[in-house]
Amino acid sequence: MATATAKKSKDRSPAKRRYRIWMTFIVLFMGWATYTLFGQMQQQKTTNAKLTTIESGLEASKLETEALKREVERLNDPEYISQLATKEQGMVKQGEQQIFSK
Repeated sequence: MATATAKKSKDRSPAKRRYRIWMTFIVLFMGWATYTLFGQMQQQKTTNAKLTTIESGLEASKLETEALKREVERLNDPEYISQLATKEQGMVKQGEQQIFSK
């Protein structure tokens, strides 16, 4: 009877050892996976913040480009150029007088 009990305890011991090793491996793997997941989530947040910043800068650049295109179109008009010359440079056509106001 003592031999049968000793044999059964020996059979369980390697199985328990394998189970413990297997569970340790699983726990370590899950810890690594969790660490990697949170690291990637943090990196994604940083990347999304950069993307938002770049997109807002792009939108501002598009608005500025549109404003400059409108200005170029207006500068092709001789009447607008005449108005700018009078306002900014104080130039007047021959026979006209400039009126100054305070």
